[in-house]
Amino acid sequence: MIKSDYHIPVMFKETLDGLVTNPNGTYVDLTMGGASHSKGILERLTEKGRLFCFDQDADAKDNAPDDARVKFIPQNFRYFTKMLRFVGVKQVDGILGDLGVSSHQFDTPERGFSIRFEGDLDMRMNQSGPTTAKKIVAEYDDKQLMTIFGKYGEVDKPSRVANCIIAARGSEPMTTTAELLKVLEPVSPKDNKQLKKFQAQIFQALRIEVNQEMEVLEETLLQIPDMLAPEGRAVIMSYHSLEDRLVKNFFRAGNFEGKPEKDFYGNLIRPLNPIQSKPIVPTQEEIETNPRARSAKLRIAVKS
Repeated sequence: MIKSDYHIPVMFKETLDGLVTNPNGTYVDLTMGGASHSKGILERLTEKGRLFCFDQDADAKDNAPDDARVKFIPQNFRYFTKMLRFVGVKQVDGILGDLGVSSHQFDTPERGFSIRFEGDLDMRMNQSGPTTAKKIVAEYDDKQLMTIFGKYGEVDKPSRVANCIIAARGSEPMTTTAELLKVLEPVSPKDNKQLKKFQAQIFQALRIEVNQEMEVLEETLLQIPDMLAPEGRAVIMSYHSLEDRLVKNFFRAGNFEGKPEKDFYGNLIRPLNPIQSKPIVPTQEEIETNPRARSAKLRIAVKS
């Protein structure tokens, strides 16, 4: 396995086995990060193969492999079709998306992604993006806050969280992660295990809203079928149920509601065919080595 201090790849072999079927083909890594997956893809390609790597995080740029077969594109992957068409690529043999936050982003305190450190209430994957977590807690009204904490954080009684934040405005500063967690102490669980889960849910909700993660994922999934060549593979790894549900429904039914549509003969109408009915998950051994793999789910689909 190729490892990087920037990010430890999850289910590395399973991902590459599911993705690379044509050594001479063209592949896309939508979430390059530390480039561990990108380097693994290159090892499986011949000199004729090509790899396009996307990442909107400026910190990732220096990780792009120095290889003539690689083109790095510093953009959010929601624009991947537009950017590939711009350079003359009409279809590819495989598309990889390793969703969520990289180890580097979690481990950089000033980025504000982790409950383990005090950092700025930022949480932007694209550091030039217009919305920060600080802006959300300072400006969103109670209904908006309730929606994101309930929908994206799956927080129990999100109205209590929203009311707590709004009540603190003007008297309690909320510019750092520690200040936000202090403001939320009145509605936080006392049990340490439940407290960490609650705080992680709060951070997840803010991060998803800051980066428009669900909208970006939907836009990206809809683009994949047209960009894949026949028998091309889509390989998506998710780390929470909201992402996985979108991927599962789209692979199975061709829509995000998961409602199957059939033709006159009873055949499913969908652009991609999932290779397995259930997601691939990490082994217990991998989880013990890399605890962040715990929630990962890998789904693979092929274009017929």
